[in-house]
Amino acid sequence: MKKTQTHDEHAELVDAFSEFKELKNIDRASMMSILEDVFKNMIKKKFGSADNFDIVINTDKGDLEAFRNRLIVEDEAVEDSSLQIGYSEAIQIEPDFEIGEEVSEKIRFSDFGRRAVLAARQNLTARVQELEKEGIFRKYKDRVGEIITGEVYQTWKKETLVMDDDGNELILPKVEQIPSDFFKKGDSVRAVVLRVEMINGTPKIILSRTSPLFLEKLFELEVPEVFDGLITIKKIVREPGERAKVAVESYDDRIDPVGACVGMKGSRIHGIVRELRNENIDVINFTSNIPLFISRSLAPAKITTIKLDDEKKRASVFLKPDQVSLAIGKGGNNIKLAGRLTGYEIDVYRDTDDDTEDVDLDEFSDEIEPWIIDELKAIGCDTAKSVLELPVEDLVKRTDLEEETIKEVIRILRAEFE
Repeated sequence: MKKTQTHDEHAELVDAFSEFKELKNIDRASMMSILEDVFKNMIKKKFGSADNFDIVINTDKGDLEAFRNRLIVEDEAVEDSSLQIGYSEAIQIEPDFEIGEEVSEKIRFSDFGRRAVLAARQNLTARVQELEKEGIFRKYKDRVGEIITGEVYQTWKKETLVMDDDGNELILPKVEQIPSDFFKKGDSVRAVVLRVEMINGTPKIILSRTSPLFLEKLFELEVPEVFDGLITIKKIVREPGERAKVAVESYDDRIDPVGACVGMKGSRIHGIVRELRNENIDVINFTSNIPLFISRSLAPAKITTIKLDDEKKRASVFLKPDQVSLAIGKGGNNIKLAGRLTGYEIDVYRDTDDDTEDVDLDEFSDEIEPWIIDELKAIGCDTAKSVLELPVEDLVKRTDLEEETIKEVIRILRAEFE
């Protein structure tokens, strides 16, 4: 019966050990150190000290053994039975032993009792889990700013759980997702490691697809000159999923940084745009000449003149009326991003020095409802002056618009030429 118990309890410890020997985030030396520590504590509790014990761990077999070393003394000279062994007891182990030699005895785990074995197993489990969490934390702390690819495991309202190749859990919060991102279980997802936190002893790894860092790392992957440092990304600003502006510079005159980033027929930038759910990416040549930098950052709009107030960091930009909506961009994104890229508050003004200048009705889409503009276009009025040339009664008669509406339109159009 005793033999079975020995086997069971030893097997239980071996099983606990075997469970952990495959862990990826723990190096072999740390694992050995923990195992030794756990078993030395177990021995210390039973024998008072573990100094004269050897623990042999075979990581390949998933096995471990403990040996007690005691000095052979005369039977009546035994003062501490944990450190010394009487001669008559020693020769029962091995008849050739002599006084002054050391006896090494294998410890039977049945001698410890079941409770001690279970406690050791629990201690081992807790220590290994703690070490593994630290290992994951360190691994990802070193990878902040790197792009990783994971698999979507679960999606909730506020975040998506992503698994890496080693089965570690990573979090992609909703606020770090591009608005048009849609993930389902099993999808492959690319994101940048944004930050790593330790919360109550558990590592929390936060990913992002909206960070400018994600776009910067995508450029490194797609553009060898950026990866090699021949082209420097000076600054990136983004409205995720809508538009981004990337200021680039090269210290090598032979390299056109914008051309290299875009690639032949857009080949390099195309992959990035696709990854970012068709986000428009403007690549701009960086310059320390502020007016030129503001002018480039407002592309595709063409600017007539710029007046700077360096103290207030404001720029007054004058454009031809047909360039205003281009400068502002859809939802004001173009001008907003240009401001963030250059660090200047940008005010846009219509350049109407030329009295003969007419303005396309579409330029007033911020002030006049699109359906009203469509009504006027339907009767052949597609510019401001073509509307102002007609009497109010005519406009009311020829369109489905109310007199009040027509008068308000005329007021807005007249203000343009005053």
